[in-house]
Amino acid sequence: MSGELVALLGFVALFGLIALRVPIGIAMGLVGVFGFAAIRGIAPAMNLLAISPIRVIADYNLSVIPLFILMGIFAANSGLSRELFRVGNAWLGPFRGGVALSTIATCAGFSAISGSSIATAATMSKVAMPEMRRFGYSDATATGVIAAGGTLGILIPPSVVLVVYAYITETDVAKLFMAGIIPGVLTVLLYMATVRIFHRKGLPEGTPFDLREAVYSLSGVWASILLFVLVIGSIYAGVVTPTEAAALGAFCTMLIGVVRGRLDRRTIMRSLVEALRVSVTIYTILIGAILFGFFLTITQSPQRITAFLVALEFGPYGTLLLILAFFIIAGCILDSMAMILLMVPIVFPVIVGLGFDPIWFGILIVVAAELGMITPPIGMSVFVIKSIVRDVRITTVFRGVMPFIFTDIFRLILLILFPALVMFLPNTM
Repeated sequence: MSGELVALLGFVALFGLIALRVPIGIAMGLVGVFGFAAIRGIAPAMNLLAISPIRVIADYNLSVIPLFILMGIFAANSGLSRELFRVGNAWLGPFRGGVALSTIATCAGFSAISGSSIATAATMSKVAMPEMRRFGYSDATATGVIAAGGTLGILIPPSVVLVVYAYITETDVAKLFMAGIIPGVLTVLLYMATVRIFHRKGLPEGTPFDLREAVYSLSGVWASILLFVLVIGSIYAGVVTPTEAAALGAFCTMLIGVVRGRLDRRTIMRSLVEALRVSVTIYTILIGAILFGFFLTITQSPQRITAFLVALEFGPYGTLLLILAFFIIAGCILDSMAMILLMVPIVFPVIVGLGFDPIWFGILIVVAAELGMITPPIGMSVFVIKSIVRDVRITTVFRGVMPFIFTDIFRLILLILFPALVMFLPNTM
């Protein structure tokens, strides 16, 4: 059986298993091992299965993942999201649609200490949705704002997805973190503008501004600011590595929670168990992707796809747009982590061959993944919100996110036209 046929059958089997709701990590691992066995034999495939999981789990560079996850869970269980929302509401509440604006700001702040879009969307559904309903926002506007704001979790550092991208492409994760800051701030501003422009008819009036309350609210946000400065500031200054920064962030988050009486022994243990579950899920996907990657390598699929895309003669930017379109479509049906692991090893050689910067491309595909997370018919962030706010129809949530989809397309175009928005901070390191 030829390598081309085995590769084709492998992709068909992979998407068939995904359609049968087999976890993506297990599906990639099964196809990788059996596909490898079909070409090289069962003994080499079993050796691959025995060695690869140990290599992934023991890799020091990947230890940053469970540490950042633990940091985010400690932050959520310490109530930092509610403090951020209180600050945002105190300062932005007086504006028309102020609660929606403060929700987006809070999503950005919580993303800076959680690193996960799913965690950000789930947390903000619990924190912001009751407040927006209390102030008279429609369910479409409220859920749309939360769904769009939640996607910031994989862009604003520390981002677990960027860590994984750095690992599989051998890119500097510190520079990737810095590259995500300006696009993240730009996203917040564009989302706020979207709320004011596209949802203006349904926005309630703001609340009276209370300077005393606004200033007092800042007393509760010091912990989040301190954590961001400790983690991202120390990485930018070159004082610590990303892994050391993640360990420092997790420990300091736990310490702050304990000192403030937000974390007790039981809550800490529950946080550790929750972090373990999430980490195991991510490592399972990683191991499956590594096994599938070996299968792709021996079938020379990346090289063939590279040759095919180059032969289309769309030019460098035409090929880039085609790849980004694939990512947006895949983001509708796949988790962002699985999508990165599945598609980047295939298209990355194309990007390098076309002369594009790997750091710039990493931010572009994260933005494309964010767009996919809120795009019908299966936007992952939308379904997370639906699972928490059960009395809202899924069509209502999609109606609320539609303006943000156009905003994300505009943002993606800006980042393509002006690479300096991505590369300015990394180039200063």
